[in-house]
Amino acid sequence: MLYQLARPALFALSGEQAHDLTLAALRRGAGRLYPARVPARPVRVMGLDFPNPVGLAAGLDKNGDCIDGLAALGFGSIEVGTVTPRPQPGNPKPRLFRLPPAGALINRMGFNNHGVDALVNNVRAARFQGVLGINIGKNKDTPAEQAVDDYRLCQDKVHGLAGYLVVNVSSPNTPGLRDLQHGDALDRLLGTLREAQTRLDQQRGVSVPLVIKIAPDNSEEELAAMAEAFVRHGIDGVCVGNTTLERPGVAGLRHGDEQGGLSGAPLKPIADRALATMAKALDGRIPIIGVGGISGAGDALDKRRLGASLVQIYSGLIYQGPGLIGDIARAW
Repeated sequence: MLYQLARPALFALSGEQAHDLTLAALRRGAGRLYPARVPARPVRVMGLDFPNPVGLAAGLDKNGDCIDGLAALGFGSIEVGTVTPRPQPGNPKPRLFRLPPAGALINRMGFNNHGVDALVNNVRAARFQGVLGINIGKNKDTPAEQAVDDYRLCQDKVHGLAGYLVVNVSSPNTPGLRDLQHGDALDRLLGTLREAQTRLDQQRGVSVPLVIKIAPDNSEEELAAMAEAFVRHGIDGVCVGNTTLERPGVAGLRHGDEQGGLSGAPLKPIADRALATMAKALDGRIPIIGVGGISGAGDALDKRRLGASLVQIYSGLIYQGPGLIGDIARAW
């Protein structure tokens, strides 16, 4: 109820202004204004115990400076990032657009963040004891052939601070990034990160599962090939998926033709199709985190039926508010 009262004021601001204001409020403890009424729905995935299956998707708290405020909302897990080795400003503004008639967002943020060292400091300062995912990417100006070095640097710095690590190769807003999802580039990336994961786990005495976040726009053949690569390299989890470059359900809407990735309700059929294809290809060998188009409990249950062990929300949180977390957990 409280969020529904605040939403008109937030929506009167630009998308990024509202985002920044929300993060500032969370840093000041606004999460306590929304006492979590989220029932326990424990689930064990990737060797980790989640108090409920509803996670926050990456992108809201890129720098990890609102972890405790977000935890107060009752999430079963919180994913921060995407973070890159060096700070970068992202793409020029405006770069985040709401499409309320469709319950959608379009963003072309471009991995704007303060760099991995700032995120590490924020994570260390947080009191949160729950499951924290850290989402890593490459800097925009890093050549594709050197991308693996960016991921390795971030992996080394956040290993042990993260409950699980997410390798983002699916944002549409960093040129060439999605090419890392395929063929030799994917094999090299996975092989390098898995080798480093094994070494770091042994050195630091903690197991940090490695998750790959993929785009929903891949064909069935591409998804099947990726699935076999994930199994071959022993990846711990797959996140399906990210935003889409398609534009279903937004033609003619204000901002509907903006460049960037589309999320929210129109993404659901595309994300669900990719999830179902990936689940069939994996055949239970690797757990899946279902993301994309979750605006209500029924949408989350669809993800579960299609093969997801966990779900994450972001755009649905913007439109529905924190009550969505409890709605999903109760239905689960």
